[in-house]
Amino acid sequence: MTPALTSQPADGRVVVIGLGADGWTGLPVPVQRRLTDASVVLGSERQLALLPPVEGQRREAWGRPFVESLQGLLATHAASAPVVLASGDPLVSGVAGTLVRLLGPESVEVVPAVSSVALARARMGWPEETCAVVTVVGRRVERVLRELAPGRRVVVLSSDASTPAAVAALLVGSGHGATRMTALSDLGAPEEDRLVGTATTWDHDVPALHVLCLEVEGDTRSASWAAGLPDEVFDHDGQLTKRDLRASALSRLAPRPGELLWDVGAGAGSVGIEWMRAHTTCRTVAVERDPVRAARVRTNAARLGVPDLEVVEGGAPDALAGLPAPDAVFVGGGATAPGLIDACLRALRPGGRLVVHGVTLETEVLLADARARHGGELTRIAVEHAAPLASFTGWDPARTVTQWSLQVRGRSAE
Repeated sequence: MTPALTSQPADGRVVVIGLGADGWTGLPVPVQRRLTDASVVLGSERQLALLPPVEGQRREAWGRPFVESLQGLLATHAASAPVVLASGDPLVSGVAGTLVRLLGPESVEVVPAVSSVALARARMGWPEETCAVVTVVGRRVERVLRELAPGRRVVVLSSDASTPAAVAALLVGSGHGATRMTALSDLGAPEEDRLVGTATTWDHDVPALHVLCLEVEGDTRSASWAAGLPDEVFDHDGQLTKRDLRASALSRLAPRPGELLWDVGAGAGSVGIEWMRAHTTCRTVAVERDPVRAARVRTNAARLGVPDLEVVEGGAPDALAGLPAPDAVFVGGGATAPGLIDACLRALRPGGRLVVHGVTLETEVLLADARARHGGELTRIAVEHAAPLASFTGWDPARTVTQWSLQVRGRSAE
């Protein structure tokens, strides 16, 4: 078992020092001195190899799983005030972010080098405000897909040498094969290199240490972050909250950065997926009893750039037990399950939002009663689309949906 991190270095802080690709020679003299004065230095094997020998200094490389290994090393060497090495800016997808989460910001001192993002933008001539940054270090590569829109510039912090080929395959599969890809390897080192191609033609072998820059060209169907993506971008079996109803529900769910949605009776997962697309820090737990549909939710989420969406297989309300408290809840199906609405209301954080859809008379009666008890807004939504009618065009109505929406105040419903 990995030892718990029960103590910190003697001075109360862990020092994290960023290294560029030029390693030791690129560090200012005062930072070099801090490294040579340290009795213990922790880092990856590659980072440790960049340092000159220091007599009596102990150096240890972390292993896998990374977080558990780091915790163990820090606990072992807490009395020795270890220095931790990082690549570039330690707070850009680096070890310092992990340490801040473990110890708190007051216990971590960060000495940054120039980040790989800054070096990549400098090489490409891309001002910071003209490009997005996506990290796939230790994360699903499908995260890149959320950022795709024609003309968009994306800097990808790659996980390893396999990342460019994986990104190229995703781009081709999503209709963005014409995207120009530039792999910038060993930035700042004498062996720095640049490899260029399109997603369709990409066949380069890229060193593990690189940043990938994308100039996006291609399909626009799933490019918008506004609520209401076209229905056809979702794989479904008919259990889908359709575009106009989805936009209405999301406008009332009101995604905010860092918030969590429960998508209950997720079907194809469309509401939870669009919630996460609204901001990179939005999170969704999709609850779906049908295992085939649950698998479809995962597939849709990955294809639309939010592969971290969590799926819980099971029926509500029982499957809701033990889930983290949500900031918003959408119930797209199964609202008549005994105790479901009350369970959702109890779980919501103060200021949370609840939206429930129903198409049956039984659900409509239930929602009318819920409004009478708790307040909120009750809306009937009827959507009709123009469609061929013999040699003419007529209106094709969808099922009318009753929507109940509510924002809770404090611990009781409004």
